[in-house]
Amino acid sequence: MARYDRAITVFSPDGHLFQVEYALEAVRKGNAAVGVRGTDTIVLGVEKKSATKLQDSRTVRKIVNLDDHIALACAGLKADARVLINKARIECQSHRLTVEDPVTVEYITRYIAGLQQKYTQSGGVRPFGLSTLIIGFDPYTNAPALYQTDPSGTFSAWKANATGRNSNSIREFLEKNYKETSGQETIKLAIRALLEVVESGGKNIEVAAMTKEHGLRQLEEAEIDAIVAEIEAEKAAAEAAKKAPPKET
Repeated sequence: MARYDRAITVFSPDGHLFQVEYALEAVRKGNAAVGVRGTDTIVLGVEKKSATKLQDSRTVRKIVNLDDHIALACAGLKADARVLINKARIECQSHRLTVEDPVTVEYITRYIAGLQQKYTQSGGVRPFGLSTLIIGFDPYTNAPALYQTDPSGTFSAWKANATGRNSNSIREFLEKNYKETSGQETIKLAIRALLEVVESGGKNIEVAAMTKEHGLRQLEEAEIDAIVAEIEAEKAAAEAAKKAPPKET
C-alpha cells in the first residue's frame, strides 16, 4: 500500500501539500464559527453540540480569552486548538513581561499564523487541523479587529467571516447582509448568520461579545434564546408582509 503522502513536505500534482490539504478537510468538517466586527463591538459565535445530561456544559467552551483584550474561536480539531491556545497565551504574557505593553491583535495573529506555518515544514510533526478567528481591540488605537488564520499559516483581516462546516453559506449571507453596526445589532447579525446552518436554534449556539470597556462577555443561553425568538418573529413578519395582498390605491 502506498504511504508516500505521510511525509509532511510531499506535494500533490496541483502543487498543494497533502498534509495541509488533510488539515483543511478537518476544518471543513469542524463546527461552524463566525466573527462579526462592529463599530464598538466584536462578536464571535460558534456551533456547539448539545451537552449530555451528566456533562458540565461550562467545561465545553469553544470561545476563549488569549488576553484581556483578545479572544479566539476555532473550527477543526479541538485537541490541536488547546495546544495552540496555550502557546498563544504564553506569548501574550511574555510580551507583557518583556515590553511592558499588551500585544496588538495583529501581533498575536502573526504569531499564531507563524506557528501554524512552522508545523507544515518540520519533521516529526503535522499541521494544526484548525482554522481560527481572532478578535480584539488594538491597545494603541482602540480600533476593533477581526483576523482569520488557516492551517497553512496564512492570515487576513476581515469585517466579517466564517470558517468550519457550511462556512460558504454563512459567508454568502454575511456578504449580502453585513452593515457597519454597533452593540446589540452586531450580536444579532452574528446569530442570524449562524442560524443559516444551525438547525436546532439557540440551544446549539455559543456567542461571546467583546467591547473595549468590558472585554469579552459570554452570552447566557436565555439571552441567546431571546435574540433567536426576536429574529424568528422578524422573519415571520417579513413572510406575512410578502403574502399579504397589495393595497389598492
